[in-house]
Amino acid sequence: MNILVSGASGLVGRALIPSLTGQGHIIKTLVRHASTQSSEIEWNPLQTGPAPDALQGIEAVIHMAGESIASGRWTAARKRAILESRVTGTRLLSEAIARMTVLPKVVLSASAIGYYGDRGHQLLQEGSAPGQGFLPDVCNAWEAASRPLSQKGIRVVHLRFGIVLSPEGGALQKMLPPFRMGVAGRLGPGTQFMSWIALNDVVGAIHHALSKESLEGPVNTVSPNAVTNAEFTETLGRVVQRPTAIPMPVFLAQLLFGEMADALLLTSTRVEPAKLSATGYAFQFPDLEGALRHLLKK
Repeated sequence: MNILVSGASGLVGRALIPSLTGQGHIIKTLVRHASTQSSEIEWNPLQTGPAPDALQGIEAVIHMAGESIASGRWTAARKRAILESRVTGTRLLSEAIARMTVLPKVVLSASAIGYYGDRGHQLLQEGSAPGQGFLPDVCNAWEAASRPLSQKGIRVVHLRFGIVLSPEGGALQKMLPPFRMGVAGRLGPGTQFMSWIALNDVVGAIHHALSKESLEGPVNTVSPNAVTNAEFTETLGRVVQRPTAIPMPVFLAQLLFGEMADALLLTSTRVEPAKLSATGYAFQFPDLEGALRHLLKK
């Protein structure tokens, strides 16, 4: 297929595009600078969507652009950038796609399990109600911004990503230095659930969502085996062969990271990939230790 990708330079995009081209798909990417080659389409995700004429011939869209939620303290300006980069960018892209002469067959639009908020030990599926707080509000508005597409009859999949594990970026890359130095430990009580997924399975789930025509709406893109923070800490320490006896108390996490600590590090979100499992996706790395050993070549 002819596939348009936004967020191509991000962690998932860098792994996804070689996988797509390796299967014979033709890729165009959305870029924020003037196009320098035929495979690039210019847009400004805060001001102007891509020109509909530039999108002609596109058969599928994978939209993953958005400001990182974990790259700095959540000041008012930072929170506004997180929200607007997702909601405004998705709305502008959706409106441009809806004006195409020949519509694409499917749009995969990124979302996150932040939709569910802090839910303790409750097991969450795609039909579970949204949580309360900044991230649930962002995810709700983010998914709603693609409404022009579903109104046109396009199959829309909201990929609710969990914690994507890769040593090349994201949470795992930030965790590895203290773990390898033996100065890491559980965060707060350690009882909070972490719903994770190996980068390999993110790419696999995207391929699955592109081809599985029965799959639409929200799709939890997580491993079937969520773990507590204490279990994650113990497992990663075992894989890198270092002790994990130095916990970070709640007050210190809040002091270092502010509001982000409560929303990302101390929140408990136990999610299962009900739709992926029901439609036959076979996880390459369903268990944490196997995933970490593969990713870290252990």
